[in-house]
Amino acid sequence: MNKKLLAPAALLAAVGLALSGCASSGDDAKGGGEAAGGLQIDVPEIPAMDKLGDNEKEVNILAWSGFVEPAWSDKFTEETGCVVNRKVFATSDEAVQLMRTGEYDLVSASGDASLRLIVDGNVQPLNTDLIPNFGDDIVEGMKGQLYDTLNGNVYGIPIGRGANILEYNSDVVKEAPDSWDVVWEQDSPYAGKIAAYDSPIYIADAAIYLMATQPDLGIENPYALDEKQLQAATDLLKQQNKMVSEYWAPATNVTSFTGGNSVVGTSWEVLRKATEDEKFKSVLPQEGSTGWSDAWMLAAEAKSPNCAYAWMDYTSSPEVNGQIAMNFGMAPANGAFCETSDEAKEHCDYYNATDEEYYKNVWFWTTPIDQCIDGRTDVQCTNYQDWTQAWATVKG
Repeated sequence: MNKKLLAPAALLAAVGLALSGCASSGDDAKGGGEAAGGLQIDVPEIPAMDKLGDNEKEVNILAWSGFVEPAWSDKFTEETGCVVNRKVFATSDEAVQLMRTGEYDLVSASGDASLRLIVDGNVQPLNTDLIPNFGDDIVEGMKGQLYDTLNGNVYGIPIGRGANILEYNSDVVKEAPDSWDVVWEQDSPYAGKIAAYDSPIYIADAAIYLMATQPDLGIENPYALDEKQLQAATDLLKQQNKMVSEYWAPATNVTSFTGGNSVVGTSWEVLRKATEDEKFKSVLPQEGSTGWSDAWMLAAEAKSPNCAYAWMDYTSSPEVNGQIAMNFGMAPANGAFCETSDEAKEHCDYYNATDEEYYKNVWFWTTPIDQCIDGRTDVQCTNYQDWTQAWATVKG
């Protein structure tokens, strides 16, 4: 494949809501770097609870499909007296908007939502001493990350994680790929049969490829793009747009591959597994990839904070966290689950649950903000609204 990509064009105008703060230093960790790396961001001062009270009668939870099910929520109600009211959302953007209504106590937030919720004051810091199951068994790679831990405060209790991998139909893609070049380069033999994720956060996937192929752009973190870098990623996405067979959501990814509409493209491990046919294979390419990490976050003005704390602790136990991970299809946050049965071990092995070397190559979704989270202070980075506007020009 030809590694020479399109040169940056005219700069996009940065317009819209600014999420601001002051950067101090960067970090080499993926997913935007660990909060302990010294990055400081201005956020509303909201106190964490210092003690628990009596449980309320109910708890309202906003969740990804598969995270809150009767198989474990009914038992929670029996044990705590907290009736679980669930609303399922389809995208992170929807989750953010719903949390801003003030109608929900908890949300299972992905990294492309969590930083927005923190900076806008929609969620509160958590007192982890009140969550006993948030302990040594939670895998280290899901603790202290910028997308849910800021200025020394924990805002998210990890649920699970996954990588955005390269899936391909081996009946068509005869030579196993080890690079994303098959989905980005103009001379890809699979043009017109390439699947891509339908979200502004997919801009980060383009940025990762540019990090490897256009180092002169100076991209150090795919979620910290200045205007020139965002324009380069946008140009690459527009180039890819002409080759894309389908921009998918979780509900359409599997059929895109099994129906033959797509033969190669970005996917999730659980979606590749759902294709069931052995001809569908996947790889984490040499350039690395984006990924997602989900966490429970508590509303700033939660009406049922005691039930919410009880839920975060209950679902952080090995057994329940494992049920959620197996039901959704992801690596569990509680590594102790992997030792509970042969089935659990097989699940954890498939999703690389405790393999931190694997996840070192994954940049977890992190909301882009004006502050450059790679530590730069000489430029202003683009924020999520800038990315949303850029994405609209890609899709046309």
